[in-house]
Order: sequence, then structure tokens, then C-alpha cells
Amino acid sequence: MNKRFNIASFGMMCLILVSALFIVSACDNGDDLSTDQMTDTGITVKAFGPSPALRGGELRFVGTNVDKATAVVIPGVPEITEFTKKEKTEVRVIIPQTAQPGYVILRTSQGDITPKTMLTFLEPIVIESITSSKVKAGDEFEIKGDYLNLIARVVFQENVAVDSTDFVSQSREKIIVKVPLKARSGEIMIANGEEIPIEVYSGDLLADIVEPVITSVTPSTVKAGSDVNIAGTDFDLVEKVIFGGEKNASKFTVSEDKKSITATVPADAQDGPVMLVAYSGAEIVSETSLTLKMPVAAIENKKVKNGENITVTGTDLDLVTAVWFDELEAEFSYADGKLSVTVPETAVSNHIKFVTASSKDLSITGITYVVPAISSIAPTSITAGDNITITGTDLDLVREIIFSTGEGTVSVALTSAPDPNSITIQSPFTATSGKVDLKTVNETIVTSSQSLTIAPALLAAITEMPEAVKPGALVTVKGINLSTVTKIEFRYKNGTIIPATSFLPNQDGTSLQMYAPAALGKVDLILINPVGPSVAYPLSIGLTDPIADPSLIIFDFEDVGGNNVLNNACDWGGICGVKGGDESGHFFEVMPTSTNITGYWYIADNWIEAPYPSISGITDYVLKMDIRLKNDIPVPSGWHVLNIRIAGNVEYNIMPYLQKGSVYTTEGEWKTITIPLTDIPGLSDPTSTGGDWGLIYNKDASVSFPTVGLCIDNIRYELK
Repeated sequence: MNKRFNIASFGMMCLILVSALFIVSACDNGDDLSTDQMTDTGITVKAFGPSPALRGGELRFVGTNVDKATAVVIPGVPEITEFTKKEKTEVRVIIPQTAQPGYVILRTSQGDITPKTMLTFLEPIVIESITSSKVKAGDEFEIKGDYLNLIARVVFQENVAVDSTDFVSQSREKIIVKVPLKARSGEIMIANGEEIPIEVYSGDLLADIVEPVITSVTPSTVKAGSDVNIAGTDFDLVEKVIFGGEKNASKFTVSEDKKSITATVPADAQDGPVMLVAYSGAEIVSETSLTLKMPVAAIENKKVKNGENITVTGTDLDLVTAVWFDELEAEFSYADGKLSVTVPETAVSNHIKFVTASSKDLSITGITYVVPAISSIAPTSITAGDNITITGTDLDLVREIIFSTGEGTVSVALTSAPDPNSITIQSPFTATSGKVDLKTVNETIVTSSQSLTIAPALLAAITEMPEAVKPGALVTVKGINLSTVTKIEFRYKNGTIIPATSFLPNQDGTSLQMYAPAALGKVDLILINPVGPSVAYPLSIGLTDPIADPSLIIFDFEDVGGNNVLNNACDWGGICGVKGGDESGHFFEVMPTSTNITGYWYIADNWIEAPYPSISGITDYVLKMDIRLKNDIPVPSGWHVLNIRIAGNVEYNIMPYLQKGSVYTTEGEWKTITIPLTDIPGLSDPTSTGGDWGLIYNKDASVSFPTVGLCIDNIRYELK
């Protein structure tokens, strides 16, 4: 039998034993092991011992005339009058098992003698046996040994402890406890209640604790969300049921006889065995592996059209959590046992993959895509720049029409889906004779059977030009027939026409330079040659800067996913509106009908879609926004700010950019203000996409600041 003690405690006990043996030896030699005491009649106690002593052993008093002693008093037991040895120089008594540490007394007819040293005991705690039969949580568990009355705790494996307050019974020779719910088989340990306790281990005496047993799991093929039955024993000990993929059953029930568990298979469970986890932490794994059911699917219409819906029939389609066309995820809905799947606009894959929450997937191949068919092109003989009409079927899939140029190709992009049966476009001025290619939304190319005969363009045409220039700036455009230009006109939206005072084409007519007028505004640039006027080319003079990178726009108030247009951004708190329809598209405006124009928030981020753009290297960027004040606003004398708030609640006052002398003005026109990001205190690098964003007006209560007519558009980051 192997019983282990705490090493530090065992070492202390060894020191105690050595000390006790020295006392006895010294006593035999007549040395004083305690304080001498003598009565008036000459009774002297030179020493007593051993201390520490063993209960059941002898306690000795050595001295002079000690045979006159009548009794020995030890704490915790009745007075001892029976001596095992009684001589003039030594008396001995047996120490009772219930004796306690303390001061002892040698009682004589002449008086009591009490040594100044306390009697202590050596108490060797030992485990002699434990319950050897299999026990279950709640059963009684017995430990036998010696000095078990000193034990304050019984500890099973995994530090599962029973304190003495919960013992069923306790004596010096035996402890009985109830097996804890979390107890596991293996060695046990007992400990006394000292600050540094004595710990005694049971060694090869092992507790044998009952654990659950799985005998079967049915059915072996199961649908996620349905139930399985687990048969076995002692299932009242089960804390968790875990399926493949380490997915916990959210719900399970144990039968009254504790031999069956009904568990619901999680939606995201994977193939694999079932595992029961007992309260003890023991893991019991089934021999049977479950197989999760997969949907069975068939596509009713295997010839599919990009952007339209297809219907998928089959069984267990409610298990589908995602539908993929290669790397493109498709939107879908489930109803009445069927899936309705929207084919991604750019999909080209010849198969569809259906994915379940169990990470299993099913693929269906054999899909083909509808492509446009061209029935005719008219006219087939044109001059470059003339209109042509293409008729056919499924032309709503077309996004680009490609012409030959002799040296390559030139294309006309369609900004919106055309009519499915007819497309009318202006041919490019650089187009040459040949067939026409239609590029679809998924980049499929359809080539016309007819060829066009295209005469060179006679009108002057621009192929490349700036979007905006400063007043009086030299403007350079590129195109064809530019050497034939005899007149250039800048036609303003208010009807004013200003001719170019001078212009100069290059030798081959592919480039033309002119000076922009000094008047601000949006204009149509018209080139006139002997054949006639060109088409109108839009140009902004001295107004807003063109948008360099649309991905860096923070607010533009356009209809993006139905999120920040009239129905969402108008009159939040009664302070604002959004307008559209002029040359700027939709934009923010404080209107005369606003009911709360002294409000705090002008533009708030809950109006527009997230996430916001983020940039890194802010020393290379600026913040731009287009602003118009319809009327000049006198600068008030009190405190006031109009702060742009961006990038995690960072604010910056934009009013100084609008001030000219004693008024705020943009002279009634749109203008772009530019703020270096390094001028904005507290801006992080890279910029944040969190926090509040918007435009905030704050002022002294006494300030009268009529903001009606303030217009904002295209708040954006931009490279310097």
C-alpha cells in the first residue's frame, strides 16, 4: 500500500521525532529538559517527556522523590492515577488516545507540580483503505485510517473537494463523504486544516467513480435541427451533449430511467461522433459517427439570365445558408420548399454551389447563361458620330458597345441597362468600318453578323478634355477634325454665349488650345466647323474641382441604395433638406421651409451609408467639399462655428474658408474649399472609419446667423 505525505510536512515530523528522542536521552542522563520544580518535602521534577509524544505511548516524569506522585493530569482526559512505573527517580503513565496538547501536572500529596513546557503530540495521519467498489455521485464513500479526526478536506481528482462541514461522519479511524457530482476516478487526497496543511494521498488506492456510457446513437444520418436518441446508462451525470465541429446541443432531455437522451442537432453541426461531457469533465465519445443530411437540389430553368431569379426545387433546401456562383455570392430566399436565387449580374460560372451551416456543400453543373441576340443594325452606312440602332433580344444585358478604329477599338459605355429589344447610341467619332461587338454585364462578347460602313467624321469632335478649369485658363482638348474648327462657343446655363477670343489647333488636327472665359459657371463647349456645330461638351469654369476618386467621397447625397436621398436625409430635426435637379445633382441645402434652422446637427451620419473611407499618409491628402451660399451672410459679432465632423468625432471649423471681409460669401456660385488634413487637430493616421460624421452648427445664443441657402455637396478626401 502506497500512501504519500506532503514532503514539507513529513520533514517537519522527522525533526519533531528527533527532538523527542533527544529529550528522552537527556532525561536518562539526568539533564533538565524543562524547568525544575521542588515541593517543600523535597519532591523534584527534573524533566518530563517525550514531547512531542505518541498517544497510547508512555509519558515519563524524572526527578527526586517522584514516587510520591498520586496522579498525572493531561488536558482532554480524566485524571490518570494508574502508573506503569513508579520509582523514586521516575514515574510513567500511558497517554490516552483522546489526550490533547497542553500543560501537564504531576499531582502529589504535597501539591501540584506543573512543568513550564507544554506537552505536544506526534499525529501520523494515514490512509489504510478506501471504498473499493464502483460508486456514483451521491453515493457514500468511506476512508479508513488513523488520525482522520484531524482532516478538514477530502479532495477527489481535478481538485473536486468535500469540506468537513459536509462530511457524513468523521472519527479518528474513519471518514464518510458523499461522492460529489464532479468527482472523477483516481487517487484521492486528504488534508488537515492547518495554514500549511498536511496532505496525505491514497497512492494506489483509487476511487472508482461511475461515468456515463453510450451504447448507441440513432439515427446515424440526421438533418440539422432534428433530434437524435442516445442510449446508454447514467445519463443523469451528463452536463453537455456535443456534436461534430464542437457544436453544443442547445437543448437535450434525459429520460426518467437515465438511460436515454434526446438531443437536437445544432444547425451548424458537422459530421462526426457524438460526445457526452459529464459534470466531472469526463468525455464519452460514441462509436457511431453521425452524417449530416445534405439538400437535394434541381434547377427548374438551367438556362439563366444574369440579374434574374431562378427556382431551385428538391428536398431539405431549408438547410441552405449560402449560394455561390464561383466567387460570387448570390442572394436567395426560401419558401414552400423551394429556393428563389438571384443570379449575380457578373456571374459566368457553369455551376451553382449550395452551402449549409454544417460546412458541407452541394454543386449543380450544366448551367448556361442567356446572351443577347442581334437581329439587325440600322443604318449600316454612316458617318462617324452618327446614331445607330441595334435591335434584338436580351439587349438589357449589354453594358458596352465596341467599334473598330483601324488601329484598335473604341467603345461606348452604357450607364444604365438598356431596353431588352433596342439600343440607340451615337457612334464614336473615331470609329471605322467593321463589325460591332456587344459586351454584356458578365463580359461575354457577342459579335454582330452585319458590318458597318463608316465614313470618317466631318464634324469636329473632342475625345479628351478637362472637367473643370480656372477662369481665363488655357484649355487643351484632344480629338479629330480639330483643324477644321472655325468658331468656339462657351454656352452658359443662363443662356449667355461667350465665344473664344483665340484658339489654335495643332498641325494634324488632333489637339486644340483655347482660353476659358473669365465668367464663372457651368458651360457647354461647342466646336463649329463648316459642316456644323459639334455636340455639347460640359465644362466647369472656376467652380468646383472635379472629383478625383469617387471611393473617397464621404457625403454626396446621391441616391446610393436608397440610403441618403429625400426620404432619409430630409428635415431630420427640421433643419435641412436635400435638393436635386440642377447641374449639381442632389445636394444638401438649408431651405426657407426648415423649421429648426438654429439646430445643432445639420448633416448627421445616420442619414448616409457606411463604411466611410479611410486613408493612410494624411500628409499627402486634403479634405475637399463643394459649398454654395445663395446669399451673402453678414459675419455676426458673437461666437459661432460650422464644424465638419469626420474620422472618429474630429471637428474643424469651415467658416473661415467662406469669409470675405465682413460677409460669408461664395458669390452665389458653387466653389470647392480645400483643407489640408494636417491642419485638422486630432486626426489619426490612418483615418478612422468610426464615430460620428456630419456637419454641426454651434453658436452663442445671442448670435443671429441666417443659414438659409447654405448648400453642401461632395465632401471627400483627395490626394494633394
